[in-house]
Amino acid sequence: MTPAELSRDADRAAAAGDIGRARALLEQLVAAEPETIDHWMKLAAMRRAGGDLPAALDAVHRALALSSLDFMALLMRASLLERLDDAEAGEAYGRALAQRPEGALAPQILAALAHGKTRYDAHIAANEAKLARAMGDAEAGASDEEAKRIARFRSNALRLTKVFHSKPTHFHFPGLVEREFHDRGAFPWLAELEAATDTIASELDAVMAAERAELVPYIQYPEHEPLQQWRPLNHSRDWTAIHLWQNGRTIRANARHCPQTMALLERLPQPRIAGCSPNAMFSLLAPETSIPPHTGVANTRLVCHLPLIVPEGCWFRVGAETREWKRGEAFVFDDTIEHEAANPSKALRVVFIIDVVHPGLSRAEQAAVKALMEAQTGSGVGGL
Repeated sequence: MTPAELSRDADRAAAAGDIGRARALLEQLVAAEPETIDHWMKLAAMRRAGGDLPAALDAVHRALALSSLDFMALLMRASLLERLDDAEAGEAYGRALAQRPEGALAPQILAALAHGKTRYDAHIAANEAKLARAMGDAEAGASDEEAKRIARFRSNALRLTKVFHSKPTHFHFPGLVEREFHDRGAFPWLAELEAATDTIASELDAVMAAERAELVPYIQYPEHEPLQQWRPLNHSRDWTAIHLWQNGRTIRANARHCPQTMALLERLPQPRIAGCSPNAMFSLLAPETSIPPHTGVANTRLVCHLPLIVPEGCWFRVGAETREWKRGEAFVFDDTIEHEAANPSKALRVVFIIDVVHPGLSRAEQAAVKALMEAQTGSGVGGL
């Protein structure tokens, strides 16, 4: 019989409920055409229907050898491992779930996926509890910041969180620690900044009321620039800024209304790079507005947020960690790691933003960064 005849007769036998004959025909078919994944999947189904689960699993493995990410093969493998009471079943369901195709699926497939998700979630929960017990002694002696990183190490290992890396659009200095939100202990001046929250907020009121206050779109790029991530917000009044420092230049129309804030900025470790930094601004995000995922210009400086006006529900994500802004609680993050924000409320959100020198840079390295970036002034690269 030709392969086409074997396939036709096997389908007819299966439809008639003759599992034994269908299996025998499919055994001949895979011998004739061993590189066809559909043949192996049909054979796996007949072996399973006949109760020969190990042989069915072997056929699925042969199919996966031809296409290791095939969704149906992965789902059948997970189901077979579960029926064989194999400890790998939970993880196998996770692999199948990761390859779920787009679009509508048959009801029986949806039911299998729902069951698989339940099994996978239980597997992850059990594994997480096991790892937490194993790490308990080490975690007990950790500081708060260390404990956060240890917990993230565990969630990364379980693939509950994604690993994000620094991806600056222009300048990457090698060897700097990649950290989404940096430890407060590295920035002792945060306490002074937070203590000035009411003062800074008061001066925000003054500058917003000033006749000559320069309220400008946060994103301003020529339309021809290849910056697709910013299209919805380019030149938009939904995300605006009142600059005090902008690319190393004092915006006097605004700064003159904020003398105490400007005096405080002089005491903070901001980069001094002509044409690039320092930067300090009030960032205003309109109601029901989102800032898309993006990355910053250079990993040689970090960014500090001091929330001033924060309606309920406003959030900020850097990498795999999402926080809600809280008035007067500042933090420092690496904006060259993917980040995004949203104001889902009906009110305005305002955050005071500054850039600061990355503490991992030595004096010689800071001088080198300054020299290189100043040599690039005029190339279209700015600050925040």
